[in-house]
Formats: sequence, structure tokens, C-alpha cells
Amino acid sequence: MLASGRTLAPVEVAYETYGRLDDDGGNAVVVCHALTGDARAAGEGGWWRTMVGPGLPVDTDRYFVVSSNLLGGCRGTTGPSSTDPRTGRPYGPDFPLLTLGDLVAVQRRLLAHLGVARLHAAVGGSLGGMQVLQWVIDDPGFIDRAVVVAASSRLSAENIAFSAVGREAITSDPDWHGGRYLEHGTLPRTGLRVARMAAHITYVAAQTLEGKFGRTRRADGPPSLEPDFEVEHYLRHQGEGFVERFDALTYVYLTRMLDYVDPFADPRTAEALRRTRTRFQLTSFDSDWRFDTAQSLRLLEQLRALGVRAEHAELSSPHGHDSFLLTPPGYLDRVRAFLTDPS
Repeated sequence: MLASGRTLAPVEVAYETYGRLDDDGGNAVVVCHALTGDARAAGEGGWWRTMVGPGLPVDTDRYFVVSSNLLGGCRGTTGPSSTDPRTGRPYGPDFPLLTLGDLVAVQRRLLAHLGVARLHAAVGGSLGGMQVLQWVIDDPGFIDRAVVVAASSRLSAENIAFSAVGREAITSDPDWHGGRYLEHGTLPRTGLRVARMAAHITYVAAQTLEGKFGRTRRADGPPSLEPDFEVEHYLRHQGEGFVERFDALTYVYLTRMLDYVDPFADPRTAEALRRTRTRFQLTSFDSDWRFDTAQSLRLLEQLRALGVRAEHAELSSPHGHDSFLLTPPGYLDRVRAFLTDPS
């Protein structure tokens, strides 16, 4: 049962687990992925292989780690491109609108299926960090530690605007067909590519693009209307690779869901957080302008005002929002210390 009142069934969930659950069940950790992630968090091809694995902060020799693809996704979990059992065709735009709570509800059901009764920690960056916050709100006694990296309790107007541009690119593509492109045997490839190109600019810092590409051109010659500068080719490469692994409707649905996230506007949030014993670690990066430090500080203030134990640090990194996927100085050690602190 979704927050909207609609029922979605059946729901399939793609997930991976790493490590072994202790006999007392006290070593389980959930890893929550960002907007375009999937269940493969660790190992070859893992989207968070800097964080999750043997000897890493989310140590799979120590913890039982669960990572799943989100509801509404396109990497194995039920989403808009899945088959609607009522019609035998893809859901397409008939797929219900989702809330962050809907995503977390599916993850909680997955943990129950796996026999996990409580969590040592939930860890996530960006949208993943927002899921971690929602976890604690929806089940205040379930999680001991919450690691929230490069995230926010609600999107800024600028963030909503960037997402709107991406959705407009997708829905304006002639192959969109009102979201029923799969029934037409097409894909809005150009729109999705442009959406990813625009979004990718917001994930990296200006100094990263300047240092890597500057004004370098692919070839000498007169000005041209075709891609000429190396940064243009880089963004096109990012967009083309994204089209091969991601679904346009999933992008539209999840970005739209994010626009409406604002848990502290709900009075039930304060009631839940006043009861929680979860400890929060918040981390932001000085070059991240998509989810800047001010947004983490607002969340810190909101949590502390309700008596929640929370700490924050801004770390230096040249990598912008993508820093949470990489290894800025002090970052991994900070998470490791929080997860292993016995207090």
C-alpha cells in the first residue's frame, strides 16, 4: 500500500548482500543508493566500492550489508518499465507516483524477508542520505547509527529547477510518446542524454572541469557548430553511457518524487524523532554546490532541535557532489570511526 492509497502488486526487489549476519543480528548495515544507482554497491562494477567491501568503512568482513535497487527503479526492482499485470504491458505513465516513504517501506519489507530485526547502521549519500533520514522517521527504534552524506532534508529551488530541465528534455523528445515509448518500440534517447549531461555538470565542481579540460579543443581549425571542446565530448560521453543503463521514466519519476520531499513539514516527523535513539553523522563537502553545506547545517539544526544526537563536518574536496563516491582526505576514516565507535 503506497502513501497515495494505491496498491502496487506484485513488487519485485533486486538486492545484493555481503558478509554474514551475526547470531544476535546486531551487525546489519543497509546501504542506500543515490538517484541513478542500483543494488551493486560493492565489488567489480560496484557504485560504492570505495566505501563498501573487505577492510573498508562498511566492512563486509565485519558487517552484514544489504543493498537494494529502489522501488521505481530500472535495475531489477519494480518500476515504470515493469509489466503491469492488469494489462500485460509496461506500466509506463500509469505507474503510481511515489514518496520517499514508499521506497523505504519496500526496503523494510526486504529486511524482514532477510531476517534482519534491527540495523547497526544505515548509510547513504545524496538521495541515499535522504532515504536514511526517512528510515529513522518511519521506524525511530530500528537504526542505531545514521550516516548521511552530501544530502538534504528538502531540495532547494535551484535543485528543483535543474531537475525540471532534465524532465523537460526527456518529455520533449519526439520518441517520448507520452511516456509510452516502450509500447511504440522507441526510447527518448536524446532527451535522456541531454538530461544526464545537464545533471552531470551539477555533480562536479567548476575547478574539476577547468583542471581536467580547460578550453582544450579536440582539433585545431576554424569555429564549428559541432562539438569541438573536450568538455563537450566528455559530457556527451557521459550522456550516451547513461542512456544505455537507465530508463527515462525512472528518471522522471524519481526526480519528481525528490521535489516533494520535505519531512519536517509533517508534524509526525517531530514526534518520531523525539523518540529515536539513532545517532546521526552528517558530512558535506566544500565544493559541492548541488547539496551544499548550508543544507547539511539546516538538517543538523532540525535534528538537534528535537533532541537527536547529531554531528556534522564539512570536508575539503575538489570533486563537488560526486565527492561522496570518492576518497577525499578524512572522509572514509570519518565514516569508519563513527561505525566502530562503541559509545
